Amino acid sequence: MTATLEAPASDQTERIAERLLKASKARSWDPDTEVDWDAEPVAGRFYMPERLVTLYGTPLWDTLSLDQKIELSKHEVSSIAAAGIWFELILDQMLIRHIYTQDPTTSHVRYALTEIEDECRHSKMFARLIETLGTPVYGPPPAIRSVGTLLKTRARGVEAFAATLIIEEVLDAGQRELARDESVQPVVRQVCGIHVAEEARHLSFARGELEREVPKLGRIHLEVARIYCAIVARLASRNMVSSQVYAAIGLDPKGTAKVVRSSKARVETEAELAKRLVRFLSDVDLIGGPSAPLWKLGGIELPARPRR
Repeated sequence: MTATLEAPASDQTERIAERLLKASKARSWDPDTEVDWDAEPVAGRFYMPERLVTLYGTPLWDTLSLDQKIELSKHEVSSIAAAGIWFELILDQMLIRHIYTQDPTTSHVRYALTEIEDECRHSKMFARLIETLGTPVYGPPPAIRSVGTLLKTRARGVEAFAATLIIEEVLDAGQRELARDESVQPVVRQVCGIHVAEEARHLSFARGELEREVPKLGRIHLEVARIYCAIVARLASRNMVSSQVYAAIGLDPKGTAKVVRSSKARVETEAELAKRLVRFLSDVDLIGGPSAPLWKLGGIELPARPRR
């Protein structure tokens, strides 16, 4: 009995994949050789722009010494790297499921495999960054990992690519700023520069899938996908930085996390970083209906537009 594969990719899908394959060949980097892992940290430099540190803008931030602020920025970068590994392992699994029954000779599948290859390289790069920084390996707590397991196991089609876009956009928005800021430690800028450049292709791939597939959804499936997006976005933003990082500078993790959650400055920063993501999801109709209040709880201002 001959196995039957899914219908072949459309011409448009193949053209997008072919363009991304060419870009991958032209602009991919080997972190082992492109990042100066042996360089000594530059004295007095932060590991991320001050305004992106979670405590920035709170009264507690003003009580910290410069050394404490810099040390906290280092541990937060390390925590983001650990979360990035967790997210990318989830994305790898969703992409593999996506292409499992598809024709492996298509450019669409070949690009998906190329993206998985990129993500594996990025995970190794983030792991080496954590090792270089000399911090504990942070990451989401067990309960959140269990939720992530449930969400990624159930994700198919639109939900899988929406999760990919949300997670990568959350990482990308802050890392673009890190890569540009010359006051940030060089090793972090180099890592972020590679990640941002290569993730641009992954974001393009996910956007193309969503633009094509969301209009095909029925009303019930659309509402489920909208709620799924809001939950994933909330989980991603809340678990990018572990509360355990505060112990590195002598602060109580639980109490400090409460300070961060009540910080107006932090809410504004997260909303600013999410602007591009929210605009796109709104444009493709993945924000609206029962999911809208979930976004607003995080301080996100939703663009006004007619809903289907």
